[in-house]
Amino acid sequence: MRKLPLLITTGEPAGIGMDVVLLLAEEGKLQDFDRPIWVTAEAEAMQARADKLLAAGVLSRCPSWQTVAAEGNTKLDTEELIAQIAQQPTTDSAFILLDIACGAPVVAGQIDINNAIMVARQLEIAHQLAINNTVAAIVTGPLQKSALIDAGIKLLDGTMFSGHTEFFMQQSGCDKVVMMLANQSMKVALVTTHLALKDVPAAITSQNVRQTVQIVLDDMRTKFGLAAPRILVCGLNPHAGEGGHLGMEEIEIINPVLQEFIAAGVNISQAMPADTLFTPRHLAECDAVIAMFHDQGLPVLKSHGFGDTVNLTLGLPYIRTSVDHGTALDLAGGVGASSTSLYQALVMADEMANKALALH
Repeated sequence: MRKLPLLITTGEPAGIGMDVVLLLAEEGKLQDFDRPIWVTAEAEAMQARADKLLAAGVLSRCPSWQTVAAEGNTKLDTEELIAQIAQQPTTDSAFILLDIACGAPVVAGQIDINNAIMVARQLEIAHQLAINNTVAAIVTGPLQKSALIDAGIKLLDGTMFSGHTEFFMQQSGCDKVVMMLANQSMKVALVTTHLALKDVPAAITSQNVRQTVQIVLDDMRTKFGLAAPRILVCGLNPHAGEGGHLGMEEIEIINPVLQEFIAAGVNISQAMPADTLFTPRHLAECDAVIAMFHDQGLPVLKSHGFGDTVNLTLGLPYIRTSVDHGTALDLAGGVGASSTSLYQALVMADEMANKALALH
């Protein structure tokens, strides 16, 4: 059976999204996957970035790719796009470039909000290709949220653009998704994400905890191939509340929900103190950790492998992984960008797609 492609969105054209794709292409690493690689970017900007990296000595040769127009005057026609790609001659090209025009000339390192529509269009196309099962997974490069907000780009519900996660969640009609970061040391999912610390306790509700646990369990089974995943859960408060002396959330909210899953036969802990949960003895006995808030779980994870960490969105009807770095405008078109995170995001997307295929 021919495997479906992995789709990379390069994101903000002024950032390093195109750079890291070109680095992997030159190194021959895009051929490591038994799948076609599709990439969204503007063709003219991609060539200009390759020329700039060649001049800077970052690339020793220009990788080859095949360009296909992703859209004309109408929205993407998936069948027409597939037909166009099928008509391409067989070559040693590293990837298929889905050409999406920018609104203004791209200058490495310099944000132009006139290109924000093109950035959003990449995500719309990626969603459409994934929801139609045309691609096996989406692997997202970095975007500049402030540029999309300044350009007036909105989510489906009319609120300001707040990120990839919220975009794909709303496009897919999901009520909730879960952010997970993963590397070779551990996998950490979050009950709350980008909230001020003072707002976190109010967001730790029974429904939020229950939905998070269920999504993690479902995706560990369907996307990681684990029939009986082992989950450890952090408490919200120091010492998991110290029996109520340091907070009541564990007693009143978190543990009653976790007990429901335990009673149903799920291999999940009750709320544990985060400072002891994240020790080798406990991590060796679990497949994933659920943390209550962003800076409870992610600093530990990133201290064990920042460069190879991958961001995943659980709960979507398709696979989405991402790099764990930003646009790095100061590195675009020059020396210093690393392709490690993009490669690891591709590896994880490929592994998850293979496991999903095996289950079906």
